[in-house]
This record gives sequence, C-alpha cells and structure tokens, in this order.
Amino acid sequence: MTPLYIRNTLESLTKEECDSMKNILYIVLAGCLWGIIAIFVNILTGMGFSSMECVAIRVTLAAILLFFYLLFVDRKKLKIAWKDSFFFIGTGICSILFFSYCYFKAIEVIGGAAIPALLLYTAPIFVMVLSAVLFREKITKRKLIALVLTFVGLGFVTGAFTGGEKISFWAFLLGMGSGFGYALYSIFGKLITDKYDAITITFYTFLVASIGAVPMSGITSHLSMLCNGKGIGAAIGLAFFSTALPFLLYTKGLHGIEAGKAAILATVEPFVAAIVGAILFHEKFNVPKLAGMVMILFAIVYLNLGKEERKE
Repeated sequence: MTPLYIRNTLESLTKEECDSMKNILYIVLAGCLWGIIAIFVNILTGMGFSSMECVAIRVTLAAILLFFYLLFVDRKKLKIAWKDSFFFIGTGICSILFFSYCYFKAIEVIGGAAIPALLLYTAPIFVMVLSAVLFREKITKRKLIALVLTFVGLGFVTGAFTGGEKISFWAFLLGMGSGFGYALYSIFGKLITDKYDAITITFYTFLVASIGAVPMSGITSHLSMLCNGKGIGAAIGLAFFSTALPFLLYTKGLHGIEAGKAAILATVEPFVAAIVGAILFHEKFNVPKLAGMVMILFAIVYLNLGKEERKE
C-alpha cells in the first residue's frame, strides 16, 4: 500500500466518514491511555505510596484538571442541582473510589497489569446482572452466552481449570471488585445521563471521589514525596494521560459512535495493558491464560454487538 494510494483514499472520504474515523481514533486512543495506567501506578508505589494514596492523587488532580477545562471551555456545564448530589456520591465513592482502589491494589498484589485490566473488563457482565435486578432488563440468550464465556474465561485466566500457576483468591477478589465498582458507574450514571452532559458527570464524579479519597488515604502527610521530578511526572501522567485526557477523548468520541461500539473499541485497553505487563512486569502468558483472555474479550464484544453485526 503506497503513500499515494493512502493519500487518494483519504481524499475520497466524505466529511461524515472522516468524522467517523476521528471518533474511532478518539475511542481507541482513550483505551490505549487507560492501558498504560500501570506504568504510573508502579512508579508511585515504588516510591512508597499506598494504593489508596495513588487513588487520591489520581482523582484529585483529575478533578482539578477537569475543573479548569470546563471553566475555560464551557463553564455552564459546571452547574448542577444539589438534589442530584446523591447520584454523584454513587459514581464518585461507590464506583470510582472503590474500583480504583481495587484495581491499583490488584496491580500491586498480582504484580502485573494484564490480569487486573482483564478482570476490570468484567464490568459489562455486572452491569447486565445489576440492570436485570434494578431496572428489570431482560436476560437474553446473548447475555447468557456472554456470561458463560466470561466465567469459563476467568477459570482459565486464574488457573482454576488448569491447576497451573494461579492468582491468589485475594487478588481475584480485588480484580472482580474493580469490575463491580466500574459497573456501578453505569448504574448510577444511567439515572442522570438525561440531565447532564457526560463531562459534567465525569467532573463531579472525580470531585466527590477526591473528597472521599484524600482523608481516607492520608496523602496530605506524604505530599513531600511528590516534590521531585519523578513523583511529579508520575502524578501528572496518572491524572492527565491516564485519567482526564482519555475520559475527554472517550466523551468526544461518543458524540459520533454508539455506546456499544465505543465499548468494543475501548477493549484495546487490556491488550495495551498486556504489552505493558510483559515489558514492565515481565508477565508470562501460557496458552490457557491467553485462551481465557480471548474468551472474556470475545464475550464483551459479543455482548455489545447488534443483531446484524453478530450475523456478520
């Protein structure tokens, strides 16, 4: 494929097709940035910060960055009704704070990035179950197939079916806890998505999460540890490159892509995390573990595909 052919192909695209490609790129780039989060977490924990302190750094700096973004870009989106604070406690404390702690702790306990990222992506399964209980959404044949594939995949990933190298039960609970916490974002968010823009929900979610994370973590007594190039770089990387920026990119991409397709494109995250894990943590991937990862990712994609897309 020559550069001239690529150039002619791009020039032949309509404005709608170009916009669609941009939106796809935004979503994929967001997934990649989420996938490298273990790099910054590893640096901070190596400096002596606890998992909860890493969470506090992430949500607090992300809230500050998103505040100034809205202040200068569209300050009208900073307005909310106080009666809706309960929902932001749900997205901020019950979801972001809880899932971030479980996720970061899982990275620390497992000593890798791929498996925690994969367990985090069991969130759609939790959303399916919780939606059936809370919103009485039907459990269809497609959802049951995705559920079975996920549990079988988890059996291979954790080593339960193979008797080989296993992750501890505590590590497994942390990973599943991150998936459950992440799922709660969709559950609480579903109740207010018709009232507020996605970026408004994201900002107040991180703001509330920071209000809970700072006193719980005790990060204020360790701020001096950030007063060096390494600490500042890792903190900015965690808050900007792996939190605020990907959320903004994902939100921007959602303007032209269906939520289901966006979720599928974002599954690039565990693949990027697997690469990071292999390079940074020297993670080993045997055949059963890889098979389990493929099963879980296939279940996520299959769960989000429409009827015609599944036929294709």
